Amino acid sequence: MLPRDELLKTVENREAVARVLDQAEQAIKTWELVQTDFLSPPEYSEVQQVFGRLTEIHGVASGGYPQAERQRLAIARAELPLDSSQVELAALEIAGNFLFDLATHRDFLGAILGTGIVRGKVGDIIVLGERGAQAIVVPEMVEFLEMNLKQVRSVPVKTQPISLGELKVREPKKKEVTTVEASLRLDAIASAGFGMSRSKMADMITAGDVRVNWKETTSASYPVKEGDLIAIRGKGRVEVGEIAITKKDRYRIQLTRFV
Repeated sequence: MLPRDELLKTVENREAVARVLDQAEQAIKTWELVQTDFLSPPEYSEVQQVFGRLTEIHGVASGGYPQAERQRLAIARAELPLDSSQVELAALEIAGNFLFDLATHRDFLGAILGTGIVRGKVGDIIVLGERGAQAIVVPEMVEFLEMNLKQVRSVPVKTQPISLGELKVREPKKKEVTTVEASLRLDAIASAGFGMSRSKMADMITAGDVRVNWKETTSASYPVKEGDLIAIRGKGRVEVGEIAITKKDRYRIQLTRFV
């Protein structure tokens, strides 16, 4: 048995990580490959940390394309071979004429969940503007959604399976930023990376809108380090690169913003 209480002690997304540990125990007992539901970035980050402490099992994740936020995990005993092609995924096209009633990511997700399936069965949704959207789902939901997803907002839609290779994924835009700061405070570095005032950034941090390495961080003075990922919902992510000390004992920080 896995040391569940010890592993879950410092976990924020306790329910999600506990479910994955249940599945890990199943993989250990049965010697079978086990698939999780889709995990959000904060959930997946914590699962990775927990799996890093275990020697009995290993896991590999995929979300359908390289930049996918929501990931599904395949879990197996450590003795068994495992690669990302074993993660079972399917893709759907949700086609309709949205020219006069544009739908957002929230609209498509709401329509999918409105059919009665739970969030964990749905991965990323790629919105295609007036043409509709594409969604990544667990394979067992494909036929159900084909039959039941008939409308998004006021627009009738046709839902049908497509291959993962047909996903119309937009490569994230990257912007390189160099900033010089007196400290490594989160509010200072994040404001430079996202191009907004430090006071506004401090307010967003205090409000819980900012995550560092997918963990909510409400302290504006949180010390940032090389390799950290700073994310704000709807505004993209900033990756902290090399940090160097200048001659005047300030910090020169390389940042990469993904939009």
